[in-house]
Amino acid sequence: MTNDFDSGSDEPAEYGPPVFDLKKRTKAFSLRIIKLYGKLPNETVAQIIGKQVLRSGMSIGANYREEDQGRSRAEFISKMGDSLREIEETEYWFELLVEAEIIKPELMTALLSEVQELKLIFATIIRRSKNSGK
Repeated sequence: MTNDFDSGSDEPAEYGPPVFDLKKRTKAFSLRIIKLYGKLPNETVAQIIGKQVLRSGMSIGANYREEDQGRSRAEFISKMGDSLREIEETEYWFELLVEAEIIKPELMTALLSEVQELKLIFATIIRRSKNSGK
């Protein structure tokens, strides 16, 4: 079975490996989640978890676009916190997909790695934003 929602091997470069522009990166992550959802079995549990992944995973980029337009430091930090919570939730649903044996672990490696990287990036931005205001 191909791993196209994970590796991005057959995707245009802008949707493949992680990039440093967070707008592009979170959008690419959303597109990978859409591909993942399309590959899920048509079973009730898989579809329910898949819809949760769609909601939380695609919210990361949407929230980031909102926070990029934040009117104040406090609003920016709050929106970044929203994105971080969505990343954590997405990780939870990914773990359930694997642990419920809906998706093989090796097919989720790159997506789970991206979740870890996004958590570190957003947590660092939040921490630095809080510290720069003191």
